[in-house]
Parts: sequence; C-alpha cells; structure tokens
Amino acid sequence: MPDWSSISEHLRSAGLALDKPLAPRPVGGGDISAAWRLDTRNGDVFLKTGPLSASDMFAAEAAGLAEIAASNAVRVPDLLATGQSGDAAFLALEWLDLDKPGSNTERLFGEQLATLHRTVKDRFGWHRDNTIGLTPQHNRWSVDWVDFFREHRLGYQLELAARNGFAGELQRKGMQLMKRMPLFFESYDPVPSLLHGDLWGGNWASSGGEPVLFDPAVYFGDRETDIAMTRLFGGFGGAFYDAYQTAWPLAPGSHDRQQLYQLYHILNHLNLFGSGYLGRALALTKALL
Repeated sequence: MPDWSSISEHLRSAGLALDKPLAPRPVGGGDISAAWRLDTRNGDVFLKTGPLSASDMFAAEAAGLAEIAASNAVRVPDLLATGQSGDAAFLALEWLDLDKPGSNTERLFGEQLATLHRTVKDRFGWHRDNTIGLTPQHNRWSVDWVDFFREHRLGYQLELAARNGFAGELQRKGMQLMKRMPLFFESYDPVPSLLHGDLWGGNWASSGGEPVLFDPAVYFGDRETDIAMTRLFGGFGGAFYDAYQTAWPLAPGSHDRQQLYQLYHILNHLNLFGSGYLGRALALTKALL
C-alpha cells in the first residue's frame, strides 16, 4: 500500500487542495500500476502508483502527454504531478468521466489524429526513451526511418524474444525480414510524425463527446504505425477511418507496411505475455516475406 501521507505532501506541493485524511478509492487500472480516484477541492484526480522502478516510466508518460498536449491536436488529461514518495512512484492526472465514443466522436478523432500526425520533426525518434507496456522502447534520433524501425523496433523485440526462449524459426525468418525491409519503402518516404505510439482501443475514449488520448508511448515516426495499431485489436469504427483518410489519405502500399508495424506489437505481446503469441508472430513474419 502506498504511503499516502507522503504522497499527499507531494500533491499539496503541486497545488492540490487535499482533505484530511486522504481517502483514495481504487479504480480499474492496467496490468502495470495501481489506479486510484482522489477527491480534492480542485476537482477529482486520477492517480497511478507503482514501485520506485516505475518512476522513469511515469516520467516518460508525463512527457508524452505534454508532447501531445503541445500539439493542440487532441485532448489529453492535464498533468498535475509526478514523482517519488517513500518506496512508491506516482503520476497524478486530471480525472475525466469517460464514455463510449459514438460515430460523431470517432469522426472527430479521425480528423484530430491526422492533425496530430501533421506535427512533424526533421528526424525520427524522441528526446528520451520510454516504454511500450513494460518493455523499454528506445528512441535514439535517426534520419533514416528504415534503420530506426529495424534497429529500435523489430530488431530489439527479436533480441528480447531470443532471450525469452523464442529462438529458432522466428529468429531466422525475422532476420530475413529485416534484410528485406527496404523493399517496403521503395516508393514511400514517410515523414517523422508525432505518434501516440500505443494506439489500441483501450487508450482512447470520449469525454462529453470529445476524444481523449491517454497512456502514450510517444515518438516521431511513420504515421502509418498508429493506424496499424488501431487495426490490430479493434476499437475503432468506420467513421474514424473515413475521417482520417479524408483529412490525410494514406499512401499506396500502406496495407503491407501496416502488417510490418503490427508485427512490432505482436512481438512485444510475445515478450510480455508469452508463447500464446508465438504462432501469430511467426505467421505474420512469413506473410510479410
């Protein structure tokens, strides 16, 4: 159990008006951290807590939310505080009442995501590393997208898979695929777009009809990687895709590249959750070859 007395002092230092005694209520969170709802006189707070080892992960999440917020493209929860207290790390965000998106919200989100992706840099990567789930995600700057994705995305995940006991055919086919990666980009030169980075259906919602993004794994990369993730596990309707395509049409060949980008996330699930994803990872790798 977190040291609420110590955490409350940090939150007060951040300007939150807290009642005594502190009475956080547990709410549904993720697999990685505990989640709480905290009443304050400034409004309710969504609070994540975890071990001290989660400090850098929470700091990266806070930086990612700030990066997206600065784009003025799509709403994210306001960042209130992040830091360490005793033997725990914490991240405090604005509490938002979420609801299921309707078609109008999906349409708006498609437009807003295209606007987010039009926030660009002259290089791929980000100013710091972060995580994809619990897996480290390396974001060293690069001017070459193929090199960046091959080394810091597929290559790193394949290295982890080998360490986790998934060698053999997956590694052989994976190495063949990485050698052939330039073929997917012979007539396509992506720009370094600001990405959410982990855009599955559980990382966006509606708040009062307005799209909201959370739990980012931000970096600057090919915008098709975000679209690929939306198509991997569902949670996005036709209105979203139609609106995005109208705002910024995808280039020819995007289907094959999206399969390549989905492989990154399937390999990550293999490394996080085990052999249940091995067959899917191998089948997708063979299909790309």
